[in-house]
Amino acid sequence: MSDIIKEITDAVTSQNINGAVEKTKEALASGIPALEIVQKGLSVGMKIVGDRFEAGELFLPQIMMSAKAMNNSMEVLNPELTAGGASASAGYCLSFVQSGDIHDIGNRLVATMLGANGFTVKVLGVDVDNEIVIEEIKKAPADKVLLAGSALMTTSMLGQKDLMILINEEGVRGKVKCMFGGAPVSKAWIEEIGADGTAENAAEAVIVARKIMDVETSKVKV
Repeated sequence: MSDIIKEITDAVTSQNINGAVEKTKEALASGIPALEIVQKGLSVGMKIVGDRFEAGELFLPQIMMSAKAMNNSMEVLNPELTAGGASASAGYCLSFVQSGDIHDIGNRLVATMLGANGFTVKVLGVDVDNEIVIEEIKKAPADKVLLAGSALMTTSMLGQKDLMILINEEGVRGKVKCMFGGAPVSKAWIEEIGADGTAENAAEAVIVARKIMDVETSKVKV
């Protein structure tokens, strides 16, 4: 890991908002790709923060400050991540972070990358109740909808199973393809809950999304 990437990670974990932004700009100026800055710098920082929160070493105000450091840095990176994206829609996507979870670095990046690869993405935000997701599915302006949901904590991950149950109970399973991610999410978990796919990073998420939505994958931009 380069020194500047480590400094970005440290800025996020120490809630240094201005420092995270400045180091992100410095990394871009030095030629480090935006996606690498996110995956090796910001994402690593938020993963550390999430682990410390679950261990009781950090509290909500600190989590929020780290998230702000990440969000402000993402504003710097978004133009680079979306540059040259496809214009034709590959499908309609609902992006959200599971109820009980406010960690959105991975979900934000996936939404950005899906948008850059032709999807029309509606971002529902963080801590989204399953009932809200169902409402959005029912009123979606598309016959087929991609769900891109995430959870960083094992406690919030359990809500993905509840969501799949609710999707079936509400009779909308035939309308949606469900892609879930987050640190604790595995392929075995996806199979257990009856979802359609998962990915280890944002670039792979685009490939998985286009595959399960039956969209040509040769046009993927990473």
